[in-house]
Amino acid sequence: MHGDDNIRGVRWRHGPHIWTLSLLIGLGLGALLAGFVPQRLNESGEPVIPLWLVAPFVAILLSIALMPFVSERIWHRHFPDFSFFFGGITTGYYLRAFGGPSHGMTFGQYNVVHALVEYYSFVALVCGLFVVSGGILITIRGRGRPALNTALLAFGAVLANFVGTTGASMLLLRPYMRLNEGRLRPLHVVLFIMIVSNCGGALTPVGDPPLYLGFLKGVPFLYSLSHFWPQWALVVGLLLGVYFVVDTWYEKRHAAEVPTADPETLRPHRFGVSIEGGTGLVCLALMIAGVFIDPLLKKYAKIEGIPAGATFQLLVAAAAFFLADRRLHEANQFSFFPVKEVGLLFFGIFLTMIPALGFLSANGSALGVNNPTAYYFATGALSAFLDNAPTYLNFLQIAVAPEAVNAASIEALLSEEAGRAKLAAISTAAVFFGAATYIGNGPNFMVRTIAQTSGIRMPSFFGYLFLAIIILVPILILNWFIFIR
Repeated sequence: MHGDDNIRGVRWRHGPHIWTLSLLIGLGLGALLAGFVPQRLNESGEPVIPLWLVAPFVAILLSIALMPFVSERIWHRHFPDFSFFFGGITTGYYLRAFGGPSHGMTFGQYNVVHALVEYYSFVALVCGLFVVSGGILITIRGRGRPALNTALLAFGAVLANFVGTTGASMLLLRPYMRLNEGRLRPLHVVLFIMIVSNCGGALTPVGDPPLYLGFLKGVPFLYSLSHFWPQWALVVGLLLGVYFVVDTWYEKRHAAEVPTADPETLRPHRFGVSIEGGTGLVCLALMIAGVFIDPLLKKYAKIEGIPAGATFQLLVAAAAFFLADRRLHEANQFSFFPVKEVGLLFFGIFLTMIPALGFLSANGSALGVNNPTAYYFATGALSAFLDNAPTYLNFLQIAVAPEAVNAASIEALLSEEAGRAKLAAISTAAVFFGAATYIGNGPNFMVRTIAQTSGIRMPSFFGYLFLAIIILVPILILNWFIFIR
């Protein structure tokens, strides 16, 4: 698809005026609900988050999972309306129901603003890297074979720790798909998501957002590399092994389907790699540098709470788009549709996650999360369905409670063996289990959308989850058995 917003013949028809109407209806309904079910306070005078308020989050997840089955055409025309409507319900309730001071605002206002700032940072990084990578053309000459493909995904797993899982995914997905043109199956892309878009980024704070949040709160930069590399090697190594076996089977099946009268399809191709787009590479380096702006401002200028790094990343992405060679965009089949789909859906997801994460933070200690095994599976299960970055932060808060999450409390946590075991369980689970669904980690949905727009019929939400259960979950249970329990 060359710069077109079509997906399977469905053209983008609705604009901001319709999304705004959906948001306003949701806000009104949320405010109305707040009038019937007002705020309650606990013994400490803090607002109580009712469990039923998680319903809009469940509704948006079910919409993503089921609406493409009900009517794919309606879903692709109206998914922004679903996102804005359900996000509006949560926002309207919070703004009206939850008063009381919190950081210079009401409790409801602070939580909504905080979620929107996190969403802004998420969009700046994920969508910014997508735009920048569109101006970088990596050409891999050769023919997709199991050994070459497995080596490429192994390289992607390492690269993810330097440019992030989103950066590695956006840089390698298109050349990976071109390399395997004619033989690529949905399972190839599913395993790409698990390896490159998630599990590969477990070694540095740059690699995956949960580890970046830990770094901002005081976890040493090289802690993940020095402590989690055995788990990374096990999980990534086993996934690569699964990939090699699956791709070998597909190769034999593909060879049997190729007409023997066409020797060109079976002739070996000379391997080679070329990279074009110097401007894009410079902008990619600037995007990664933007990750460190907010920590540096906090450390040296005592400025925090302002997404300066995210704003810088958006400016870099805009510059990269306008300065890129249009020939490279065409070769990459660049389209803004994946950015629109991810950005608009996650707008509603971030807003509806507010009560889910608030309930978890308030009740986590009462849920029996008090040992590494409990932290591992609780963090993992929720990271699969909530965004893994805030889930990580909430369980880290439970681990250091009653202290706030800061450099001092992290240092105290790491001074004890039990604390180090909890951090290992939380960190690895947040990264690894983020691969279990399309919404567990930022690049998952974007990779799925790019593959889908390229003609690959990707599994549904539940179809992907089923594949994760039979491929990924046994590996993560083995990781728990060896390293966590």
